[in-house]
Amino acid sequence: MNAPTPPNPTQAALPDAGQALWQACVDQLAQELPEQQFNTWIRPLNASLSEDFSRIHIEVANRFKLDWIRAQYAGRLSALLQQLYGQPIQIDFLLAAKEIPQRVSPARTLAVPEEFAAASGPSSETGLNAFKNRINTSLCFDNLVEGTANRMARAAAMHVANVPGQLYNPLFIYGGVGLGKTHLMHAVGNQLLVNRPDATVLYIHAEQFVSDVVKAYQRKTFDEFKQYYHSLDLLLIDDVQFFANKDRTQEEFFNAFEALLTKKSHIVMTSDTYPKGLTDIHERLVSRFDSGLTVAIEPPELEMRVAILIAKARSEGADMPEEVAFFVAKNVRSNVRELEGALRKILAYSRFNQKEVSIQLARDALRDLLSIQNRQISVENIQKTVADYYKIKIADMYSKKRPASIARPRQIAMYLAKELTQKSLPEIGELFGGRDHTTVLHAVRKISAERQTLNELNQQLHVLEQTLKG
Repeated sequence: MNAPTPPNPTQAALPDAGQALWQACVDQLAQELPEQQFNTWIRPLNASLSEDFSRIHIEVANRFKLDWIRAQYAGRLSALLQQLYGQPIQIDFLLAAKEIPQRVSPARTLAVPEEFAAASGPSSETGLNAFKNRINTSLCFDNLVEGTANRMARAAAMHVANVPGQLYNPLFIYGGVGLGKTHLMHAVGNQLLVNRPDATVLYIHAEQFVSDVVKAYQRKTFDEFKQYYHSLDLLLIDDVQFFANKDRTQEEFFNAFEALLTKKSHIVMTSDTYPKGLTDIHERLVSRFDSGLTVAIEPPELEMRVAILIAKARSEGADMPEEVAFFVAKNVRSNVRELEGALRKILAYSRFNQKEVSIQLARDALRDLLSIQNRQISVENIQKTVADYYKIKIADMYSKKRPASIARPRQIAMYLAKELTQKSLPEIGELFGGRDHTTVLHAVRKISAERQTLNELNQQLHVLEQTLKG
């Protein structure tokens, strides 16, 4: 990561520069940490920098979280801040002005089955003490950019929000990390609460459901647990793949699932793969997941990425020229979260250096990201990875052989070459044995269209993309 020029402490815009520095640090951690971990420990933090940028004060909600964050993240925070600013910054962790007493001690442990022992973590929240819907009010349909990649999922989610308990129950949304699945679920919850303010809505990550099962087991309060979860009008549950190998949790979720559907409540779930692709989940639960509507969210196409960048920049109070948005969108292809991270790096770099946002500034701000991409993903690397995955010879990528067992992987490799590199269609064709650019275009369109409807193909492409991106 290229260190921006340190700001002059006498500048009038010092608070903005300090906040931009902290935001750039947070954005980097968002890319490094699992989403639940980031949302639990890093996102809630408030920070302020001293005028000379020598110290940063980080406010934490309570003593337990303060100790945990200091032990687990202080080193990485310090390194990131120094990397971004170019000089060491002393970190002071402070308790927020009003510390809220914890209802449950996170240190409580009992002899429990292996699944429960593994699930018992540092979380200090309990969903059973007081009802909190956990809906993020800032995530709604209005600020979710629509494109080919998410159009079907968005339409289904809007239908659920406006007419819950009828069609598409359950709604199962799957896709890779950072594509907007969680945003879509919060949007459903927010819209339903607009329509029915008295509705009982809950957004929860699958790990929290596991934690609640553990607590009910430890305290022998399963009646309260069932009353809580079985009474909801809308349950939004993220990342159900975390239920893998947790038999008691799966049993309790199955019971809650059946109870909610019986009373015509709605269930919306997300996962990193389609239902039948889930591993170590009971078959009867998988069949329930697959009994409503299953829709995928794909990585956003170029035009959608451009629209997202411009919209996000506007929400940050900044102007993103269209040509800069196209440059960034062409180089950051994988997901919305990485797009947002790239945008914030550019805006922070612009503020630190007091320069207008331009393609050259974006290139400088994203130098590390671009060099990593250029080093890791090449057409040759794609050909080798695809050939290994489908167990064919690399030479088959260039040959004139046309059996389906070879032609299909070749088309997939052409599609990935177009999606993941900056090569033109004629350049890609040349690297595939001197084929015409129309052959490449046909392959790209064919695989792109089939990806929308064939779950197995989509999953294979997802695995290949993650492999190539390291």
